[in-house]
Amino acid sequence: MYTIGQVSEMFHLPISTLRYYDKEGLFPSLERKGNIRYFSDTEIEAIRVIECLKGSGLEIKDIKKFFQWVTEGASSYPNRKQLFEARKAAVLEEMKQLEKTLAMLEFKCWYYGKAIEDGNEDGINAMLPDHLPEEIQVLYDLAHE
Repeated sequence: MYTIGQVSEMFHLPISTLRYYDKEGLFPSLERKGNIRYFSDTEIEAIRVIECLKGSGLEIKDIKKFFQWVTEGASSYPNRKQLFEARKAAVLEEMKQLEKTLAMLEFKCWYYGKAIEDGNEDGINAMLPDHLPEEIQVLYDLAHE
Protein backbone atom coordinates (compact mmCIF):
# COMPACT_ATOMS: atom_id res chain seq x y z
CA MET A 1 0.00 0.00 0.00
CA TYR A 2 1.20 3.46 -0.89
CA THR A 3 0.25 6.90 0.39
CA ILE A 4 -0.77 9.64 -2.00
CA GLY A 5 2.60 11.31 -1.47
CA GLN A 6 4.48 8.15 -2.43
CA VAL A 7 2.35 7.70 -5.53
CA SER A 8 2.84 11.35 -6.43
CA GLU A 9 6.61 10.85 -6.32
CA MET A 10 6.44 7.53 -8.21
CA PHE A 11 4.60 9.04 -11.16
CA HIS A 12 5.83 12.63 -10.89
CA LEU A 13 2.23 13.75 -10.62
CA PRO A 14 0.92 16.49 -8.36
CA ILE A 15 -1.10 15.25 -5.40
CA SER A 16 -3.95 17.41 -6.69
CA THR A 17 -4.03 15.34 -9.90
CA LEU A 18 -4.34 12.11 -7.94
CA ARG A 19 -7.12 13.64 -5.85
CA TYR A 20 -8.84 14.73 -9.08
CA TYR A 21 -8.63 11.20 -10.51
CA ASP A 22 -10.12 9.90 -7.26
CA LYS A 23 -12.90 12.50 -7.35
CA GLU A 24 -13.65 11.49 -10.96
CA GLY A 25 -14.18 7.91 -9.79
CA LEU A 26 -11.12 6.39 -11.45
CA PHE A 27 -10.15 4.53 -8.25
CA PRO A 28 -13.38 2.82 -7.14
CA SER A 29 -11.57 0.41 -4.80
CA LEU A 30 -9.27 2.98 -3.20
CA GLU A 31 -8.87 2.23 0.49
CA ARG A 32 -9.24 5.04 3.00
CA LYS A 33 -8.37 5.06 6.66
CA GLY A 34 -9.62 8.25 8.15
CA ASN A 35 -8.70 10.99 5.72
CA ILE A 36 -5.73 9.11 4.26
CA ARG A 37 -5.89 7.38 0.88
CA TYR A 38 -3.98 4.14 0.43
CA PHE A 39 -3.14 3.06 -3.10
CA SER A 40 -2.83 -0.65 -3.87
CA ASP A 41 -1.22 -2.25 -6.90
CA THR A 42 -4.66 -2.03 -8.56
CA GLU A 43 -4.64 1.77 -8.37
CA ILE A 44 -0.98 1.89 -9.41
CA GLU A 45 -1.84 -0.04 -12.58
CA ALA A 46 -4.87 2.20 -13.13
CA ILE A 47 -2.59 5.26 -12.98
CA ARG A 48 -0.29 3.67 -15.56
CA VAL A 49 -3.27 3.17 -17.87
CA ILE A 50 -4.61 6.68 -17.19
CA GLU A 51 -1.25 8.27 -17.96
CA CYS A 52 -0.88 6.14 -21.10
CA LEU A 53 -4.31 7.16 -22.37
CA LYS A 54 -3.72 10.81 -21.46
CA GLY A 55 -0.36 10.67 -23.24
CA SER A 56 -2.14 9.34 -26.32
CA GLY A 57 -4.39 12.39 -26.34
CA LEU A 58 -7.49 10.97 -24.66
CA GLU A 59 -9.51 13.26 -22.40
CA ILE A 60 -10.48 12.36 -18.83
CA LYS A 61 -14.16 11.97 -19.78
CA ASP A 62 -13.17 9.27 -22.27
CA ILE A 63 -10.79 7.65 -19.80
CA LYS A 64 -13.70 7.49 -17.35
CA LYS A 65 -15.70 5.71 -20.05
CA PHE A 66 -12.91 3.14 -20.35
CA PHE A 67 -12.96 2.50 -16.60
CA GLN A 68 -16.76 2.21 -16.76
CA TRP A 69 -16.30 -0.48 -19.40
CA VAL A 70 -13.84 -2.28 -17.11
CA THR A 71 -16.54 -2.53 -14.45
CA GLU A 72 -18.92 -3.99 -17.05
CA GLY A 73 -16.67 -7.02 -17.45
CA ALA A 74 -16.04 -9.21 -20.46
CA SER A 75 -18.92 -7.82 -22.49
CA SER A 76 -16.95 -4.59 -22.97
CA TYR A 77 -13.76 -6.24 -24.26
CA PRO A 78 -14.51 -5.21 -27.87
CA ASN A 79 -15.04 -1.58 -26.81
CA ARG A 80 -11.83 -1.57 -24.80
CA LYS A 81 -9.83 -3.16 -27.60
CA GLN A 82 -11.23 -0.67 -30.12
CA LEU A 83 -10.28 2.22 -27.82
CA PHE A 84 -6.68 1.02 -27.58
CA GLU A 85 -6.53 0.33 -31.33
CA ALA A 86 -7.71 3.90 -32.00
CA ARG A 87 -5.20 5.39 -29.56
CA LYS A 88 -2.43 3.28 -31.08
CA ALA A 89 -3.31 4.61 -34.54
CA ALA A 90 -3.34 8.18 -33.23
CA VAL A 91 0.07 7.74 -31.59
CA LEU A 92 1.52 6.18 -34.75
CA GLU A 93 0.25 9.14 -36.77
CA GLU A 94 1.73 11.56 -34.25
CA MET A 95 5.05 9.71 -34.42
CA LYS A 96 4.97 9.98 -38.22
CA GLN A 97 4.45 13.73 -37.95
CA LEU A 98 7.25 14.00 -35.40
CA GLU A 99 9.59 12.06 -37.69
CA LYS A 100 8.80 14.55 -40.45
CA THR A 101 9.47 17.43 -38.06
CA LEU A 102 12.74 15.86 -36.93
CA ALA A 103 13.80 15.37 -40.54
CA MET A 104 13.24 19.07 -41.23
CA LEU A 105 15.20 20.04 -38.13
CA GLU A 106 18.08 17.75 -39.06
CA PHE A 107 18.04 19.03 -42.65
CA LYS A 108 18.12 22.65 -41.49
CA CYS A 109 20.98 21.91 -39.06
CA TRP A 110 22.94 20.48 -41.98
CA TYR A 111 21.83 23.36 -44.24
CA TYR A 112 23.03 26.10 -41.93
CA GLY A 113 26.19 24.21 -40.98
CA LYS A 114 27.02 23.97 -44.68
CA ALA A 115 26.11 27.64 -45.23
CA ILE A 116 28.45 28.63 -42.40
CA GLU A 117 31.19 26.42 -43.83
CA ASP A 118 30.74 27.83 -47.36
CA GLY A 119 30.06 31.40 -46.26
CA ASN A 120 26.82 31.49 -48.26
CA GLU A 121 23.87 29.39 -49.45
CA ASP A 122 24.71 29.31 -53.15
CA GLY A 123 26.16 25.79 -53.19
CA ILE A 124 23.23 24.40 -51.21
CA ASN A 125 20.65 26.09 -53.41
CA ALA A 126 22.35 24.63 -56.48
CA MET A 127 21.82 21.13 -55.00
CA LEU A 128 18.12 21.67 -54.24
CA PRO A 129 15.76 19.94 -54.59
CA ASP A 130 17.22 16.61 -55.64
CA HIS A 131 21.04 16.73 -55.79
CA LEU A 132 21.83 16.74 -52.09
CA PRO A 133 24.20 14.26 -50.44
CA GLU A 134 22.35 10.95 -50.12
CA GLU A 135 21.69 11.00 -46.35
CA ILE A 136 20.64 14.66 -46.52
CA GLN A 137 18.41 13.97 -49.51
CA VAL A 138 16.53 11.38 -47.43
CA LEU A 139 15.93 14.00 -44.71
CA TYR A 140 14.92 16.65 -47.24
CA ASP A 141 12.48 14.32 -48.99
CA LEU A 142 10.90 13.19 -45.72
CA ALA A 143 10.58 16.77 -44.49
CA HIS A 144 8.91 17.82 -47.74
CA GLU A 145 6.39 14.97 -48.12
